[in-house]
Amino acid sequence: MAHISMLAYPNCSVSSLICPIDSLGVANTWLQSHAEKEGTDKPLFSWDIVTPGGKPVAGFGGIPVHPHRAMEDIQETDVVLIPGFIPPMEFIGTVAEHVKTWLCSQHERKTLIGTICTGTFLLAETGLLDGREVTTNWAYARLFQKLYPQVRLKPERMLTVDGEFICSGAATAYMELCLYLIEKFGSQDLAASCSKLLLIDGTRRSQAPYFIFEFQKNHSDDTVLKVQDFMEKNLAEPLSFEAMASRFGISARHLKRRFKQATG
Repeated sequence: MAHISMLAYPNCSVSSLICPIDSLGVANTWLQSHAEKEGTDKPLFSWDIVTPGGKPVAGFGGIPVHPHRAMEDIQETDVVLIPGFIPPMEFIGTVAEHVKTWLCSQHERKTLIGTICTGTFLLAETGLLDGREVTTNWAYARLFQKLYPQVRLKPERMLTVDGEFICSGAATAYMELCLYLIEKFGSQDLAASCSKLLLIDGTRRSQAPYFIFEFQKNHSDDTVLKVQDFMEKNLAEPLSFEAMASRFGISARHLKRRFKQATG
């Protein structure tokens, strides 16, 4: 049985603690109700919500989170999951040293460490993600890149796996993370069954279709603004960067440079 430690931290999104537990619980329920087919009726996962010192914390919206155990009491666990946070992310630059130390000690034990949405920011505070490929909530990609330039951010990815680190993208991308864990500790067939039960089509690989570019328009390059407007109005059509450059009377190389400079 794989043990999951859900790290509740002040002002975390409570849904990104509870919803993964529900999803993993579906895997347990399926195994128990299809014991003959699956070859076992034993649950696949167990979990604890843990906090620093074992004290209750207030999640986002003031919702109280009462832990099962203290973070410090968890020595052996298979997975640590860090929930997402709805900005402002007040922990940036202020994560307690004993929390960083605990996460680093789990990494030294080769424990899988997963992040949900903006939980990647908290893990990046430890320095463990330097040089690693990660993803996070696409809307905060520029802030992440500014704060943690040593991390190889892939904001278009729904899920990244790099060594012992598993990161999921915005909001409901936690479901892809849960399916990954169900397949890893269970089987591909079990993950497929849970995908159907949870109404996850299993084909989402990119956050790019969900990007909203309004937050990347606070620049003064009129040509790039026109290109962005054209892209948004023609998302259903095949878009060639070279064709767009020609349309606006600029070389593709020059447009790429200006586009990156203007929007990041």
